[in-house]
Amino acid sequence: MKLYSGPLSLFTAKVRIALAEKRIAYQRVEVGWSLDQRYEPHHPDVVRLNPRRQVPVLVDGDTVVCDSTVILEYLEDAYPDPPLLPRDAAGRARARRLEADADERLFPHVWPLIETTFYASAAVGRAGADAARVGVAAYYEALERELAGAYLCGAFGVADIANYVMASTAAALGAAPGAATPRVGAWLTRLRARPAVRSESDEMTAFATRALGRRSVAAATG
Repeated sequence: MKLYSGPLSLFTAKVRIALAEKRIAYQRVEVGWSLDQRYEPHHPDVVRLNPRRQVPVLVDGDTVVCDSTVILEYLEDAYPDPPLLPRDAAGRARARRLEADADERLFPHVWPLIETTFYASAAVGRAGADAARVGVAAYYEALERELAGAYLCGAFGVADIANYVMASTAAALGAAPGAATPRVGAWLTRLRARPAVRSESDEMTAFATRALGRRSVAAATG
């Protein structure tokens, strides 16, 4: 198995955590990235394998799977143990909804924070970043209502992975959960204690700090 991976790609991070949780051995192919060029030029294998020219791309034998959500579904079907989706249909539907929410509702607020932290030419500006933090806080309030136990869907799974990746990034960039959402704060701490999650978080933080010229990610947000 081979995974084409971006060093700061949140969507690739989802897949890396899932592979680690499932204890699946794989070859990791890191695509090029820099502050100036971002992912240009695109890795030729990624261009060949994915019409969208994006990571992550998973190659498992003759099977090529693109898009983090589809890859997570594939891994659950092809490598079901340990499971990262509930066994019952209703539980699986809920997990899929929450995983999609992380990508489609939370990430659009996280991206302006990434832009203003890493890219000096970002057009978002401080007002856009402030608006993004408001959006993140509103999402935390919704997530607070979803958290009835230790994890979002009973046992740890894809809903936790996707939401953790986006929420922990937002927190590192100055939009951490506050007193109004204590369950979200405790849930982030709980997830980070998992070895696969902690390892991924530490690696991405270290890379981001190096990319910013040895400044911490938190310091870069002001």
